[in-house]
Amino acid sequence: MQRQYPKFLAQDILLLIEIADSSLKYDQEVKLPLYAQAGVTDYWIFNLIEKCLETYSQPFQDSMGKFGYRRKVIYLPNETVNLPCFSESVLDLSKVFPQ
Repeated sequence: MQRQYPKFLAQDILLLIEIADSSLKYDQEVKLPLYAQAGVTDYWIFNLIEKCLETYSQPFQDSMGKFGYRRKVIYLPNETVNLPCFSESVLDLSKVFPQ
């Protein structure tokens, strides 16, 4: 018997997070456009290789029909970032990427 997973819509997802080391290229090149096409508004990749947080927002489709995000921001280990749907909540990246 196959396992049944609940079905979610993009608007059900407040923030989609990936933790990436060996999967980094796949997360950036394969998953990212799929999430943008689905309408996921905020996509974060905790890049364990470069020790940074990549945040993507504002999904769009370019003139060639490819999907991506208009806004990409890189946060370094010594920075903080506000959670998209909970602006009063702050994540201290020094706790995520210790020196």
